Amino acid sequence: MYKDYFGFREVPFSIVPSSRYLFLSQRHREAMQHLQAGLGQGGGFAMLTGEVGTGKTTVAKAMLASLDDKTASGLILNPTFSSQDLLEAICDEFSISYPEQASLKQLSQAIYQYLQHNEQQGINTLVVIDEAQHLSAEVLEQLRLLTNLETDDRKLLKVLLIGQPELQQKLRTTQLRQLAQRITGRYHLLPLSEGEARQYIEFRLSTAGGETSLFNKSAVAAINNASQGIPRLINLIGDKALQYAYHSGEKRVSKSIALKACEDILSFQAPGVGNTAKSTSSPWRQTIGQYALPAILGVCVAAGLYWKGADALSWAQLSWVSLQATDVPNETAPVETQVDALAVIAEESQPQQTLYPDDLILQLLDRDDKIAAIQELYAVWGYRASVLDGMCDSETNGLFQCQKYLGTLEQITAQNLPVVMPLYHKGREGYVVLYRVVGDEVEVLNGTQRIAMPKAWLESLWTGEYYSIWQREIYSTLRLNQQGEQVLLLDSKLSQVLGDQPTGSDVFDKTLERKVEIFQRWQNMDVDGIAGRNTLRQLELMTQTDAPSLVWNNPEEALQ
Repeated sequence: MYKDYFGFREVPFSIVPSSRYLFLSQRHREAMQHLQAGLGQGGGFAMLTGEVGTGKTTVAKAMLASLDDKTASGLILNPTFSSQDLLEAICDEFSISYPEQASLKQLSQAIYQYLQHNEQQGINTLVVIDEAQHLSAEVLEQLRLLTNLETDDRKLLKVLLIGQPELQQKLRTTQLRQLAQRITGRYHLLPLSEGEARQYIEFRLSTAGGETSLFNKSAVAAINNASQGIPRLINLIGDKALQYAYHSGEKRVSKSIALKACEDILSFQAPGVGNTAKSTSSPWRQTIGQYALPAILGVCVAAGLYWKGADALSWAQLSWVSLQATDVPNETAPVETQVDALAVIAEESQPQQTLYPDDLILQLLDRDDKIAAIQELYAVWGYRASVLDGMCDSETNGLFQCQKYLGTLEQITAQNLPVVMPLYHKGREGYVVLYRVVGDEVEVLNGTQRIAMPKAWLESLWTGEYYSIWQREIYSTLRLNQQGEQVLLLDSKLSQVLGDQPTGSDVFDKTLERKVEIFQRWQNMDVDGIAGRNTLRQLELMTQTDAPSLVWNNPEEALQ
């Protein structure tokens, strides 16, 4: 309807999940990190909870997309199963054959045989169950029994439960205490902050081919306030606001249009969902509200004076006087005026949205060519890369391995190798090479410049994706009874990092298998004694020769 009017290629605020519209906020990345850690340490269960529409399924799908070829995964949506139905659904998801009218015992045996086969092949098995708050206690107990099959070091079946906060309450019951004690990773996903909501709206507008400035700042603040930062509500309100703008002949979404959309959408939501545009609170709550906002702002002003000192005094005084005179919402003011005032306050009291100067943004987003950025990363290693190398295809270069990841800056810092980072701001995307980390400062390369800035600035623009390269000398999975030069090299590298003596044998024997297991346990990996993709990658990273270091502890050396 409004797609052509605003120049979109597609509707930007559809609530249908799409990988193209995957937006991972800092909270989403933290959730992935916690869950991956919980599932990667031999545990059988992890749990992700959050309110409706906060992006739980988004996190799950991002996790599944990041899995390597050593993990078999299945996603079960909207389960309202009996124990029988659940086991059949798991069999169907993994293409496990079972007889018609199979009993619980037959289904369990079929799943156990599949898990044992995967274990022998060095393959992990993960089941992700969405909307898990609907599962009965009986079905959850059946899931726990499925995870009883294990080796000395790990569970053969790993389960990620995704659900609304009621799932937490359900697991606190005495009946499910055994399951609750087996959850090794858990995370409760909170809504988006106002800054993240702004980035989210701009990201979806840009991805759909539109202008990121379609919603003015006051409109975004009003939408965030009304939606409480819940992405699904932001989508619904954003779509309705564009419809209203289209019917009104407006080319931009103003705060008045946004407020109208908020009231329209939230009037159909359940009580307690979002901040409704019309006040239905009792008079005593409204009376308290008249004084609560000034009190809160007083605390904010005091905090500003403490941190900013005398320089902040004039701004604080002027803002406070102006707010007392005109902007404080009260019980007699129209609802639109109240929300508008809050939107203005939100905009004027969030300097973190403009921490970085415009010229720095332009420099960081100067290069939009991913291939050129990856070629520059190769150059940091002293290697002249081809266009094929820059495409980051793992099969194009025998000396280096290049791969795309989702992660955190802490994970990159722990790896201690430069990486390519996509940055995003107001619909523009650019690629930089993260070249140095020195305390709370970072240095990046944009193809023509070396730019230094606080670490927090870089994180606020980063999408969470990164491209990493490392030298590889072992090219394929190695396991018991294999033989050759690659086995000899594996023994040499393991002995180097473990402080052991190499055997000098080119046969993958029990001694070498034991070294692999020790290394995997040390690195908090699945312990299977097989030198597979993840094990080899970690080993190669720890035994790099002439590799550039990302982390510099001496600032003077870093500046040379």
